[in-house]
Amino acid sequence: MIYPASTFEKKTGFDAVRRAVAEACVSPMGREQAAGMAFAVNPAEVMLHLHRTAEMLALTSQEGSEFHMGAIHDVRAALRAIRVEGSFMPPQELMQLRTVMATVADLDAFFSARRDEEGHSSLPALDSIVVDLIPLPDAARAIDRLLDRWGNVRDTASPELAEIRRSLASMNGSIAGAMRRVMARAVQEGWVEPDASPAVRDGRLVIPVAPANKRRIAGIVHDESASGKTVFIEPAEIVEANNRLRELEMRERREVTRLLVAMASVLRPDIPVMLDNLELLGMLDFAAAKARYAAATGGTLPAVAPGPEMEWYHACHPVLQASLERQGKEIVPLDITLSAPDKRILVISGPNAGGKSVTLKTVGIVQYMLQCGLLPPVYENSRMGIFDGIFIDIGDDQSIEDDLSTYSSHLRNMKYFLGHGTASTLVLIDEFGAGTEPTIGGAIAQAILARFNEQQMWGVITTHFQNLKHFAEETPGLCNGSMLYDRQLMQPQFRLLIGHPGSSFAIEIARKTGLPEAIIDAAEAIVGSDYVNIDRYLLDITRDKRYWENKRADIRRKEKRLDETLERYEADADKLREQRREIIADAREQARRII
Repeated sequence: MIYPASTFEKKTGFDAVRRAVAEACVSPMGREQAAGMAFAVNPAEVMLHLHRTAEMLALTSQEGSEFHMGAIHDVRAALRAIRVEGSFMPPQELMQLRTVMATVADLDAFFSARRDEEGHSSLPALDSIVVDLIPLPDAARAIDRLLDRWGNVRDTASPELAEIRRSLASMNGSIAGAMRRVMARAVQEGWVEPDASPAVRDGRLVIPVAPANKRRIAGIVHDESASGKTVFIEPAEIVEANNRLRELEMRERREVTRLLVAMASVLRPDIPVMLDNLELLGMLDFAAAKARYAAATGGTLPAVAPGPEMEWYHACHPVLQASLERQGKEIVPLDITLSAPDKRILVISGPNAGGKSVTLKTVGIVQYMLQCGLLPPVYENSRMGIFDGIFIDIGDDQSIEDDLSTYSSHLRNMKYFLGHGTASTLVLIDEFGAGTEPTIGGAIAQAILARFNEQQMWGVITTHFQNLKHFAEETPGLCNGSMLYDRQLMQPQFRLLIGHPGSSFAIEIARKTGLPEAIIDAAEAIVGSDYVNIDRYLLDITRDKRYWENKRADIRRKEKRLDETLERYEADADKLREQRREIIADAREQARRII
């Protein structure tokens, strides 16, 4: 269950992901699959789609891979049209159908070669699609007998067509010879310019003549130029031949139509199979598009649990990542671990513009991608679970039509969350409790958060309220998190630190913006020293945490260098021992020979 279903994808940025996957498809059938991509809660269904994408990514990313999707034309409308007796497919559409048949045959052969004697495939998820493809070699051969590789009906398609085309060739030769003689005489008489050449009007061969000479050439006037300086005459000598030529062309068209109708009759029994093949090709095209998107965004297949679980490393918002790359910037990845029963709901605090909302959207889009069958942009050692729903409250949903303010809309969403949330629901709430008087707003938010925890829901929530930070610190099932902020440079680091609440840095940001010191001092006096000291303690905790993290990282680097040095020394010692044994053995052999 997704809430709100109508705006979820836009709010998280998944609408851009859907467009990108659709654009990566090469067929209308694949784009239809992308349009129908939906959030799934059945673990088996989710895993099947994920493995199809992962297998396709492995296939297409291999250097020198023999796998090619081939051309996929949408001939569904043409196939449905020839269900009617007496109808036919034009040669161009027949050629497209023949190309699709070749793609089906190639894919069937490719995947058949990857099945063992018992029918087990090395690509089981993709094979579950391909196994239902049905090649139609007889229909393909029938089209090949009718059309050449350029899509023209072959002369050999029927004896009558061959005879008609021989007559056409002969008649065209006769007309060309007669026209050359007429032109030569007209040029000799000065009725036609020496560089003039025959033209075609209404399918008939004509001579361009000046108006002054049009009476000198016997024949039929068919047309004149826009300027009126040229008249096009069909010489009398070739009128009958042109008539005969038109008759032959009409006979040819009738025969071609008859052959195409006969071909439609041959194909008609296999139309259901062909339509099914096209749908299956669309599924493969969709899997290939998802694989291309995974390659572009760094998507991988993490370990997936059937129930709620969240242990993510280097998670990135794919749309934000692409936007930053276009600007020559790098995204700050997200590491987040939540677990039952101790840390199911994360309460994130920190300064404005520090990345709290981006963290929420990243959690939402990455989880949604996984359950839509897209490889999420996380490291492979991540562990992700399956949730039965994602509820979000991000942005301003005030409504004039429904007479809802921002806070009323927020409370309406909370009512829905409480009424429909389960132990497998993930809730994402931005600026929890904001939009009304802070004291009561914070109290209501704390009461709602307590109920979320009682219902064992999972979630990520952002806030500035101190009471929610204290509540998260003291309550099992909840944990604090903060967005790191550089106090020296006075700028956010966009990194999430789990385990401690964060400061809003309101006083520091006020000083940075140049607010008069007297106003800042007055504000500190109003809130009292305890509040200011708590905020400072949070800053000190964050600073100390970062200091010890850097220390640990430095120790890990030194330990790694020591391990590498020790490994190198042990390898050198082994080498020296081996050389010593070889020298002693050589000395003994020399001594033996001397003795």
